[in-house]
Amino acid sequence: MKLLIKAPAKINLSLDVLYKREDGYHEVEMVMTTIDLADRIELTLLSEDVIKISSQNRFVPDDQRNLAFQAAKLLKDRYQVKMGVQIGIEKTIPVAAGLAGGSSDAAATLRGLNKLWNLQLSLDELAEIGSEIGSDVSFCVYGGTALAKGRGEKITELPPPPTCWIILAKPFIGVSTADVYRRLDLSNVSHPNTAEMIQSINKGDFKGVCENIGNVLEDVTLNLHPEVAQIKDQMIRFGADAVLMSGSGPTVFALVQHDSRMNRIYNGLRGFCDQVFAVRMLGERHSLD
Repeated sequence: MKLLIKAPAKINLSLDVLYKREDGYHEVEMVMTTIDLADRIELTLLSEDVIKISSQNRFVPDDQRNLAFQAAKLLKDRYQVKMGVQIGIEKTIPVAAGLAGGSSDAAATLRGLNKLWNLQLSLDELAEIGSEIGSDVSFCVYGGTALAKGRGEKITELPPPPTCWIILAKPFIGVSTADVYRRLDLSNVSHPNTAEMIQSINKGDFKGVCENIGNVLEDVTLNLHPEVAQIKDQMIRFGADAVLMSGSGPTVFALVQHDSRMNRIYNGLRGFCDQVFAVRMLGERHSLD
């Protein structure tokens, strides 16, 4: 038996860090939404009691470092599953890009194995398990649009944002999330207005969404990697409605409503950057069907 599951990327419409917690994590407040850029996860039921990972992408680990492997192992151990699984990962989402590719692969694995192994868990139960794997996994289990708090595991569903094009550009560098957080100086940041962002989404106000995007990690990454700032400048110069770095970077995204402007930005960036995508927001939550 085989299952194919899409694992969509996410972008942060806003990312705020409130303080460093006693457990070493940071308390965050983020508005995230899934976009139509996705990895494909193929799950094949195995009679032998093993977890196998396969991918054509040389940057994807095939052992316990892989978040999809960790998701399968967690389910197997917790529910004493005696069957195995082959997890095939076809990457489209750039690796180490601030788009939660690995987290989304893990979340898709949780949703798929719930069906393949007939565990009959709810999305809420899967999201709780996902929180043990990584900060973005809970959100990726649900998909759609949400406010994430705590370490990122406390999820409040939001309606889909106003429809628009998302143009993503990733330079040929990776960014260490841990390093960015280590360098973050919370005494010297400009915090985004999360409440205004949520209000704009609730009202379907595209202009309000554009005015309230913000990411406290952006300045840290821009200082470390000037090429990220150059991509931002190019997007603004080509006429994007709003531009922001996603997560800890280095991917930068533009919000654009008009097709003609989307084409101009997309084509202009392709000569400037290795990986460029033009996609739509997905908006809706995942279901277990």
